[in-house]
Amino acid sequence: MQCWYIFSFILYTLLENEEEFMINKQNLWFVTLFSLILILGIYYVTMIDKDATLAAISESVSNNIKETASVEVLDSSTLVSLRVKEDEEVMAKMEELQTILLDEKATLEEKNNAYDELEVISSYKTKEEELSRLIKKEFDYDSFIKIRDNQISITISSDVHNNEIANKIIKSVQEKFKENKYITVKFEG
Repeated sequence: MQCWYIFSFILYTLLENEEEFMINKQNLWFVTLFSLILILGIYYVTMIDKDATLAAISESVSNNIKETASVEVLDSSTLVSLRVKEDEEVMAKMEELQTILLDEKATLEEKNNAYDELEVISSYKTKEEELSRLIKKEFDYDSFIKIRDNQISITISSDVHNNEIANKIIKSVQEKFKENKYITVKFEG
């Protein structure tokens, strides 16, 4: 608010000297540049406070991450490599589909098919995460899940290969679907 008063005072004093309230080019440039400098100065003063706040927040978040990282149990390297491989494949497919969506030469049918495939990929990823949380909650196992059409492949991080647990996992996963799925469970140590 004070800036407006300062600006209006300077404008008033410039106009006071002119009889017909006309501003010559030199005065107009002065008022324009002064207002620009004033606005930039206010912007940078307020940004310093935001940067300090952001720096404090990011520092506290990084400290929290370091604390939780030391407490968490790491997944087996097999699960990590499976996730990375799957993520790379999914990202490549999504980029391909997005290219089709953004292509001006693609037909409406091609764009619709690409959009539908993106929705299917998204729903698969959501369901995979949901099932992974279910297995972690019910059976206390880390898992990697891959869903393709009616096939679900589950890789469990465990040295113990237990058929009874595998059957329970298959039953609990199948309960989440209306139609029958071909579910495989594999234990990796």
